[in-house]
Amino acid sequence: MPICKIVLCAAAMMVAATSFASARPDTRKMTCAQTQALIQSQHAVVLSTGPNTYDRYIRQFGDECDAPFIPMVAYVPTSGGQCMVYRCEQPSPQVSE
Repeated sequence: MPICKIVLCAAAMMVAATSFASARPDTRKMTCAQTQALIQSQHAVVLSTGPNTYDRYIRQFGDECDAPFIPMVAYVPTSGGQCMVYRCEQPSPQVSE
């Protein structure tokens, strides 16, 4: 009996993980304008950018990044080609001479 419970629990966890992965909006199925509008309306959103890739994208002017991270330009694939968006990245150090 315990083996059945373990198998059922494992199956339930796999189904839940699959449904969470598919719940993320996919930039490849949206236009650039739709992608940018979604980010602006949500302020920050996790988007799928490929079959196994995703990231958190943010609006340019806001406080979605924790220090020392800042909004940096990123490009995501959309139905109409590459689209410019922003994500939090740590700035590269300045080299002084």
